[in-house]
Amino acid sequence: MHDDEVDIDEELVRALLASQFPQWRGLPITPVPSVGTVNAIYRLGDDLCVRLPRTARFAPDLPRELAWLPRLAPYLGVEIPEPVAAGTPNGEYPFTWAVLRWIDGATFDRDDTDDEVQVARDLASFVRELRDVDTSGAVSSTRDRPLRARDHEIQAALDAMRGFAEIDVSVDALAVAWERALTAPEWNAEAVWTHGDLLPSNVLVAGGRLAAVIDWGCVGAGDPAVDVVPAWSFFGAEARAVYQSALSVDDATWERARGIALHQALMIIPYYRFTNPGFVAMALQTIEQVTGDR
Repeated sequence: MHDDEVDIDEELVRALLASQFPQWRGLPITPVPSVGTVNAIYRLGDDLCVRLPRTARFAPDLPRELAWLPRLAPYLGVEIPEPVAAGTPNGEYPFTWAVLRWIDGATFDRDDTDDEVQVARDLASFVRELRDVDTSGAVSSTRDRPLRARDHEIQAALDAMRGFAEIDVSVDALAVAWERALTAPEWNAEAVWTHGDLLPSNVLVAGGRLAAVIDWGCVGAGDPAVDVVPAWSFFGAEARAVYQSALSVDDATWERARGIALHQALMIIPYYRFTNPGFVAMALQTIEQVTGDR
């Protein structure tokens, strides 16, 4: 997916375990299919998994997770990843990597969810719990950027997308939606804890309920709008309204979140057009919800 991606396979994982955590070297290793773009994931036996950043650009995200997940977990009512061991860079692999507890569940999919309204309530409850955690000493969210600072990226993405056959929406209409988002007031209030990357692929469900929230590489304190993005990236109109109400989202935050959702989707499509069709399909669904939500 990335020009600078490190080669990662089961043989590498086995070698890293043998050299750094030999107690696990005999366990079965199974690749975990995912639309995720930051880490390669391998299940290790029944109870563990291994995560390895794919590129130098993403490498700092994992140490951030390892530092903050244990501190945030006691305050949250849903499961989040539990670090078990941190692997160090060596001649075989250049980045920090990690062994974590395996979490059962399926990634959220509207088509396979019996009650997305319930998931909206559960996810809003999680976001409220996270926001209530004391931010003293917190790192800043890696997703906390004003919409205006993203404009040059959007213009480049829109230019690239003109003529994409798979885009069943006018690029001009997307440009109008983005310009509308830019009119939202900038955030200038107190920072709150945010996950920062609440995509369907980062939320696990089981039995029709939210089971876990994974992939915390963007975690930090910042604009609460970044965790309102699921209103469009997850949900249809009814569940979106429930999510908005459950979070008591004010108009300015709602409009910023709409812009962030659009930005995220428009960044995904040109970059992953040929390398990650599942991720692109997710982005196209977000665009459909954003452009239809008026």
